[in-house]
Amino acid sequence: MANTKSAIKAARQSIRRRVVNLKTAAKYKNAVRAFRKLVAAARIEEAKTAMSQAMSALDKAVKKHVMHKNRASRLKARMAKALAKTTR
Repeated sequence: MANTKSAIKAARQSIRRRVVNLKTAAKYKNAVRAFRKLVAAARIEEAKTAMSQAMSALDKAVKKHVMHKNRASRLKARMAKALAKTTR
């Protein structure tokens, strides 16, 4: 348990930030999941719009320091590769 006033405040802030970070993470995870589902079903036009939404969600997560930029870049590259593979 926090002993000082500053430690108590830091604990409160940490809890608030965790909630925001979890929401941001859930948004990008759901977006990527939806894209993968559409690619698996070979619904290409819908997958293209889902990919742009997922990339936007990933960029926002990076901007808010919820995930590392290289991880987001890797996920975006894999999504693009998966979409290109289905359009062939």
